[in-house]
Amino acid sequence: MTHRRSRRARVLCAGLGVGMLTPIVGAAVPAAAATPAVSCTSGQAGLAAKLQKDITAALANRKGTVAVGLYDRSTNTTCSLRSTSAYDSASVVKVTVLATLLWDAKKHNRYLTSREDTLAAAMITKSDNAATSTLWKQLGLTKIKGFLAAAGMTGTTPGANGYWGLTQIRVQDEQKLLKLITAKNSVLSDNSRAYILKLMGKVVSAQRWGTPAGTPSGVAVHVKNGWLQRATHGWRVHSVGTFDGRGHDYMITVLTQDNSTMSYGVTTIQNVAKAIHKDLVPTASTTTAYVPTSTPQEVMPAIPAR
Repeated sequence: MTHRRSRRARVLCAGLGVGMLTPIVGAAVPAAAATPAVSCTSGQAGLAAKLQKDITAALANRKGTVAVGLYDRSTNTTCSLRSTSAYDSASVVKVTVLATLLWDAKKHNRYLTSREDTLAAAMITKSDNAATSTLWKQLGLTKIKGFLAAAGMTGTTPGANGYWGLTQIRVQDEQKLLKLITAKNSVLSDNSRAYILKLMGKVVSAQRWGTPAGTPSGVAVHVKNGWLQRATHGWRVHSVGTFDGRGHDYMITVLTQDNSTMSYGVTTIQNVAKAIHKDLVPTASTTTAYVPTSTPQEVMPAIPAR
């Protein structure tokens, strides 16, 4: 009798154990990952809510993975989405390469050589890959990492084996870089900042797509874009830009991947940009807005065969 009771007790306890564990196990298994929400703050009443609503609407029904960063000094406005997610940089890293070159020259109290000036102009205005590779090799990873540390871009990892297009970048760090370029600081000299902005303002028209879309007249545009296709995560399509005028001083970073085509990613970025420009710089319906080329171009950096 005792044996039968103990066996029954063991079965009962086992049954109770399963019953008690089931909800705990169920709670520990997450449901399908929810899409992170756009987060905005602003010193201007009502602006954060408007931007959050309109950026969210711009991304509605868009496939792919999108990260967004916005900062406007004039209204102390910020917006972010997936700001710490890593993406292959493609040609967007070329701004970091130029900033590193100028930071290093400042450390050695020298100007750029005519050769460096020619390479830098080709790298930014035409997105020349050969020029970028030359400067990347000249600088070396030690100097590049030195600049990243000085700039506080701790989430950026330079691409290995010369594959600068596979540098891992994050919205958070790209926004830090754009802030350095657009305001006085101890990392980049005023002349260096002006030089970077000058080149970003002279990018050829076929490469002025992305974040400039919808910029109202009277606002200066400085941009650098990039795209890259790989076997995993499809097309990466990115755009970083700084904008000033009409009482505003702001910067936008949009990084995307898992795009089916390059043009799909471009459209996603431009939808976001148009919403931001419209909300930050409200204008009359007669004001001209910048419309990028319908055939955007960008050179694709070399990547290892997969």
